[in-house]
Amino acid sequence: MMAGQGERYFFCGIGGSGMMPLALYLSGKGAFVCGSDRSYDQGATPEKFQFLKDAGIQLFSQDGRGVTAQSGTLVVSSAVEESIPDVRAALSLGLPIVKRGALLAEVFHRVRERVAVAGTSGKSTTTGMIATMLLSCGLDPAFINGGQIRIEGEAGSKAVRVGAGAVIVSEMDESDGSIAHYNPTVSVLNNIALDHKGMDELEVLFGDFLARASRAVVANFDDQRVVSLVERRTDCDVLGFGFENADAVLTAEDFVMRPDGCSFTAVLRDREERCPVQLFVPGRHNIANALASIGAGLSLGLALEDCAKGLEAFRGIHRRMELVGTKAGVTVLDDFGHNPDKIAASLRTLKDFDGRLIVMFQPHGFGPLRLMGREIMEVFAAYLGPEDYLLMPEAYYAGGTVDRSVTAKDLIEAAQGKIAHAHWFETRAEIPAFIQRQAKAGDRVVVMGARDDTLHVFARQLLDLF
Repeated sequence: MMAGQGERYFFCGIGGSGMMPLALYLSGKGAFVCGSDRSYDQGATPEKFQFLKDAGIQLFSQDGRGVTAQSGTLVVSSAVEESIPDVRAALSLGLPIVKRGALLAEVFHRVRERVAVAGTSGKSTTTGMIATMLLSCGLDPAFINGGQIRIEGEAGSKAVRVGAGAVIVSEMDESDGSIAHYNPTVSVLNNIALDHKGMDELEVLFGDFLARASRAVVANFDDQRVVSLVERRTDCDVLGFGFENADAVLTAEDFVMRPDGCSFTAVLRDREERCPVQLFVPGRHNIANALASIGAGLSLGLALEDCAKGLEAFRGIHRRMELVGTKAGVTVLDDFGHNPDKIAASLRTLKDFDGRLIVMFQPHGFGPLRLMGREIMEVFAAYLGPEDYLLMPEAYYAGGTVDRSVTAKDLIEAAQGKIAHAHWFETRAEIPAFIQRQAKAGDRVVVMGARDDTLHVFARQLLDLF
């Protein structure tokens, strides 16, 4: 199977955050691409599907009729079951079926310099920072990201770029195990924490990922699990970054935090180099992401000063603490936080500044609730104060077989003695009226959750209430 000119692909679930960038990349490379999506059938997020059509990608209903003998290879995510009509149609026609992760790995390996970004949290942002930095430095990189990258001077945001240079940057997905397909030139590992899989399985996946790096590993030395894996599984050059670990070659000093960004001094200890860095995204966790990005740039031969300058063009990732707007003194933010690590990073940043929080957190599935629901609620209990609110609708359901033994209602009931204002709602549609009654000038309303593309639309609707 050759990814590129003349090839044919049908993407089942083409609107997904992992599927859409790959479809656009292949289309940009000259492949014939079409696809289907349940959300397209439902009329949800029409702007996204119009964007695909404008890119020359033909869309079909997800009823199997779009899959024909001329469709080529059917591309599926790990979540797609054989009961899906498109899959049944492909099987009946004898078409090849490939998982998204395997196809992305093939695309990735066609480029000489391959930067892979992994970790439980921050990988979309770090991928965006690296891509922006390399673009600003004139390397003309390709990138494929799970989040939409916003770059100064470029209209809109994008998760994919074909590029004409010799470098590709992509985030790795450990949730479906597809990280195992990749052999990077430079491996970047941000952190290891509880998310889609148990810790033992995560350490195997990330350890193998580090072992396959051919040139350099860029690793967070403030995460002891990462350090342990680096020591046991890495044979190539290692560039450690961090704030606390004295063994980290790359560190940051002189932090200045702002609601819309931060600044710091990047320090390269082994060369005794220092350089100021200006970021237009807030939070200590984004300083760590910036250090990881600088480490990747240094591993590719860039100068510290050029890396720092290149990061100034980065304007964030869609739905990563994204400002939706402010009306009547109420600020609405949209955030992808969905696991304990991501939620803690977002709340820590929000708590750096004044204002009551009204958090609407939509769990991204019943499986994640069983795996890490208790830990998620512990994070909310640790950061939300007596005046703050936590509002949770029932978990997002994307179809298929599901174990509903743990629900959002269960977690809210268990947390009501620990969180002053914790409320469960059977449906999300009940929440706007509650927020409208409670919110007042100075409040920050935060929409949190993953997988559901309508969350950003919901955030915009909340802003319209004021």
